[in-house]
Amino acid sequence: RSMERRQQPAVERLQAVTRERFLRDIYPRRKPVVLTGLELGPCTTKWTVDYLSQAEGSKEVKIHVSAVPQMDFLSKNFVYRTLPFDVFVRRAAEVKHKDYFLTEDEKYYLRSVGEDVRKDIADIRKQFPILAEDVHIPEYFEKEQFFSSVFRISSAGLQLWTHYDVMDNFLIQVTGKKRVVLYSPRDAPYLYLSGTKSEVLDVDNPDLEKYPLFVKAKRYQCVLEAGDVLFIPALWFHNVISEEFGVALNVFWKHLPAESYDKTDTYGNKDPMAASRAIQILDRALKTLEELPEEYRDFYARRMVLRIQEKAYRNDYG
Repeated sequence: RSMERRQQPAVERLQAVTRERFLRDIYPRRKPVVLTGLELGPCTTKWTVDYLSQAEGSKEVKIHVSAVPQMDFLSKNFVYRTLPFDVFVRRAAEVKHKDYFLTEDEKYYLRSVGEDVRKDIADIRKQFPILAEDVHIPEYFEKEQFFSSVFRISSAGLQLWTHYDVMDNFLIQVTGKKRVVLYSPRDAPYLYLSGTKSEVLDVDNPDLEKYPLFVKAKRYQCVLEAGDVLFIPALWFHNVISEEFGVALNVFWKHLPAESYDKTDTYGNKDPMAASRAIQILDRALKTLEELPEEYRDFYARRMVLRIQEKAYRNDYG
């Protein structure tokens, strides 16, 4: 439990922040912040299990089903199943199930997707038009920057793996309660990345023999109550536990010019085009070094690391 005792800066909570203040004072700092007391529309009181299940009826939704609370993207310890929306909502709200796929205490998770997953972007107005009318999304960005609005429902206790997205986003907690643990992009070296995701699944009790550097990652934490909105800047890592059954909505928007992003990205997690090209070039450079004997390879690789550090690292560790 040594991890618990280390300093855990709480994410700042700010009351009733206007769009102007957000854009002037908060957004340029590129740090997570919880915005409270925003006007989100009737959804925060209206979205009960009964209302949700009758509002969107029995249209089919694709969901993650997991026998354990901690979902693992590497071992894929979950299965995809399809259920009518009303049946899914009721099941996600139960702790023990009479009807189940894997186990009677399995967990459910819906992350809404577009009609054609490969081409269409999640947008609550298209996938859940009736529910969309109950939500007032804080538009603290320009209309043309909008990328997606992702409707999410999770069972109590479900934990999503730590990952980053390449776009800025608001996590709007409509009902229920979530705990979110965040790590700065600067701490990427300590998070044992596999693509956009961290291999350290249990951030509270990590396996420090397997992941010794993880203790160096500075952990930020907040609890989102119904009606809270968490601003997660692009590239910030986040790990989410649903402490209660709850409904949330993520809104992603483009912080960079539109042409910086990969056109085939429907989830908002493909690296910007220039970053992908740079990584391909680096892979080619490393392949080229293999033509040298080991001691030369080691020497020139270290020189390359130094070049990268002096050219590209920021040195303001604020």
